[in-house]
Amino acid sequence: MNLLGISPMTSFQLRPHHLPMPCFNLHSKAYATNSGALSTCFPPAGNGRGGCLQRYFKIMLVQTIHWKPRSPVHIQAVVSKPGKLFSQLGNPEKPLYLGFDFGTSGARMVAIDDNAEICADAKRQYPVDAKKELAASWRETLFNLLQELPVAIRSSIMAVSLDGTSSTTMIVDKSTGTPLHPPMMYNENFPEALPFLRNIAPPNHTVLTGTSTLAKLLVWWCNHKQKNKSNAVLMHQTDWLLALLHGTYGITDYNNALKVGYDPAEEEYPDWLLSQPFSVMLPVVRKPGTFIGFVTTDIADTYGLPRDCRVCTGTTDSIAAFLAARVTQSGEAVTSLGSTLAVKLLSTKRVDDARFGIYSHRLGDYWLVGGASNTGGAVLRQYFSDKEIQELSSKIDPAVQSYLDYYPLPATGERFPEANPNLTPRLEPRPVSNIEFLHGILESMARIEVREREREREIEKYLPYTGPGIQIIG
Repeated sequence: MNLLGISPMTSFQLRPHHLPMPCFNLHSKAYATNSGALSTCFPPAGNGRGGCLQRYFKIMLVQTIHWKPRSPVHIQAVVSKPGKLFSQLGNPEKPLYLGFDFGTSGARMVAIDDNAEICADAKRQYPVDAKKELAASWRETLFNLLQELPVAIRSSIMAVSLDGTSSTTMIVDKSTGTPLHPPMMYNENFPEALPFLRNIAPPNHTVLTGTSTLAKLLVWWCNHKQKNKSNAVLMHQTDWLLALLHGTYGITDYNNALKVGYDPAEEEYPDWLLSQPFSVMLPVVRKPGTFIGFVTTDIADTYGLPRDCRVCTGTTDSIAAFLAARVTQSGEAVTSLGSTLAVKLLSTKRVDDARFGIYSHRLGDYWLVGGASNTGGAVLRQYFSDKEIQELSSKIDPAVQSYLDYYPLPATGERFPEANPNLTPRLEPRPVSNIEFLHGILESMARIEVREREREREIEKYLPYTGPGIQIIG
């Protein structure tokens, strides 16, 4: 996966996302991973130092950033062959746990042991024609990654979980899992749904944006009035990929379900949503990290997984990124950069306001308050290759401020720090020098990160800022 990474300019250290982290339910031993970006943790706002990106870091796009475990298995050198491997039960003496991270351009996988040591990892780009057949490319990537695990590793996997892009929406046949419509990506905008949603949802609710899962569900429902919908169910990228392993379609987690209108505080769908005719398509919601079922017999036999390998509900990619940063104190925030730029702040209070693109995910007894900008690595990929970015960024002097004032977006529409579906990218004028052009884009991204932090300061009265002084988790 092409990653937007961060190169430290001071002695601060960063923690790569492909470090293993628990997917909420430690008892189930299911682990999620996020390797689509790096997380940086910084303290409660108000210290007058601006955003961590602007002050301390030079940004560059890199192919990947390797964190070498003490005893790694190099997948490139040990690639197993597929076949019928009729395993029965896993090895209880050395159980392993498998996590997948599905991002915008590719996916990664990591297997860890009880001590959170990495035993194997691998990554894959989606096929070249992925944009035409998204669902098929995700499925192919999932099973290709499984197949790349050495046989000895596969036979010891006791639990599996997965994270995916938030609000990436699928409509599938609940009996077979066959997609009934092409996946609607997290940043696809459907403003035509907003007039109806404003009539049914509470003011400033999280679903009141054109990119919400509920907006996508409503548009599909209205555009398929003549179609028999009795067997159709809404799922997210995360849910569907996990269902390919356990075989039951129509189960999600309350992180992914937030943008369809699920109330994670009450742990139920609200009445205003259940009263709608399209509510028959809503999935069953469980806590992240909850045991769903064992892998199917066919999956176990084809890929050599134990018959008692447990599949657990997953989460979103930005929440997996937050978990990777190991934040523990209310008031600490994590900025994660991948294809997009997301900010999450740990709080004891919930804050939701669609006007500013702010929403809160539940994390145990806490809330993750924040949002995600559409700026990020996806913009850079439109103009530069990985090699170009590495070469050009090395020639940028971060002590010299760029004279270019951009708002780099991959397409029209922004989610956070302002929810504006009509905001157009601003990437003019383009200088002759590609070094200056890249410098202007990166510095403009840093300004957006600062604006995100300023937006959070605007809602400071709602949030208990009790974190320590300036800190980078490392």
